[in-house]
Amino acid sequence: QVLLVESGGGLVQTGGSLRLSCVASIRTFSRYTMGWFRQAPGKERRFVAAITGSGIGTSFADSVKGRFTISRDNARNTVYLQMNSLEPADTAVYYCAAKESNIILTTSREYSSWGQGTQVTVSS
Repeated sequence: QVLLVESGGGLVQTGGSLRLSCVASIRTFSRYTMGWFRQAPGKERRFVAAITGSGIGTSFADSVKGRFTISRDNARNTVYLQMNSLEPADTAVYYCAAKESNIILTTSREYSSWGQGTQVTVSS
């Protein structure tokens, strides 16, 4: 069973930064594509970013390109989401997801394991 634990959320002002972390209990972490999704109140869960097991392949939603970066440390079984120039529209619960794969995955139905989420609130 895969366990994903997110951390790093919080309250930040517009223009601020946060770094989310997700630690995975996966023995073969480098075989997993990792993704970040977010869900705002009353809205569907949406793709934010993903990274392949090697860390070479990445993908971002258009709304976060140039502001967010995704990275991973396979030695620590951890994936990160660095969020800069935050806007109120970024306010949501952010979820980490995992799927054993060697390609980028950008839809929620493609992922098999999910974390419990961490709240990010950006004040104007």
